Amino acid sequence: MPEFRHISRVTLVSINSKPILIAMSHENTTLMNEPVYAPPKPIHVLRNGVNVVARQTLAVTGLGMIVLAIPVGIATPFLPIGLPMAIVGAVLLGRNAVWGRRWMESVMARHPQVERFAPGWLMRSVFGREKRIISK
Repeated sequence: MPEFRHISRVTLVSINSKPILIAMSHENTTLMNEPVYAPPKPIHVLRNGVNVVARQTLAVTGLGMIVLAIPVGIATPFLPIGLPMAIVGAVLLGRNAVWGRRWMESVMARHPQVERFAPGWLMRSVFGREKRIISK
């Protein structure tokens, strides 16, 4: 008895608008029965989200260090632990969040004596500018 194979015909449209007939054997139709999933998100989308979360975490850590630097500085008057803690917090906050840099700029605008204590390298690295000349 002869063996019959099921051959289906698929019509495709070419650039010339003429139909092209392609014979598909039964072995190739199994791919059509598999479920089709959406393509995965590109890696740069995931990486951008992780970067945003990491930067905001560093900024909140910096804000926490600034807040904790005051009681630590008072509790350890002879060991200068509070000042480096506040400097590291300011760098973390200013370099990782726009809202943190804006908040620190507003504090320095309201209280100019705060900027007087900041070293020049800190102003350049965090805010990208030189210290303002404060006249009394």
